[in-house]
Amino acid sequence: MPRISVPPTADPMMHVWAGLAPQLTRPAAAYSGAVYASETFSLREMEAMRITVAVINDCTICLGWRSGRDVASRAEQAAEIDEAFYAAVIGRDLGGLSARERLCATFAEKFCVDHTNMDDALWTELHEHFTDDELVELALSVGAWLATGRFNRVFDIDGGCRVDLPG
Repeated sequence: MPRISVPPTADPMMHVWAGLAPQLTRPAAAYSGAVYASETFSLREMEAMRITVAVINDCTICLGWRSGRDVASRAEQAAEIDEAFYAAVIGRDLGGLSARERLCATFAEKFCVDHTNMDDALWTELHEHFTDDELVELALSVGAWLATGRFNRVFDIDGGCRVDLPG
């Protein structure tokens, strides 16, 4: 149940993002759009970081989202990813991923839950596989998903129908 007032006929997420606090929701939506529009990362790299954040945020809509299917500019790349890829990332079984894909997922997890413990070994490996521009974009992408996913989840507008189970 949304944590703010939503008209009965309105979609809660659309009501918030399109109708409330437009001085901030519009720029935030533009930031999110810029992340999805970027072509810096392959679809698999992007999805490795995005789905990692989705798991951490427990964001219903993000967990069901597939950028190859749901982002028009990525549709041509959709065949690059199957559900086994998502299952591996969700299960933190990163052994079958490329070095860059694995690092995208690892960076996303560290950024979200252990950002003060990104050690020199991780940074050395990141610099072996990414340029400084890519690292900045990686952090800004993860930050966008972390912020918007948590925002949606905190206000309970992330599109999921939840039944709280006892215990």
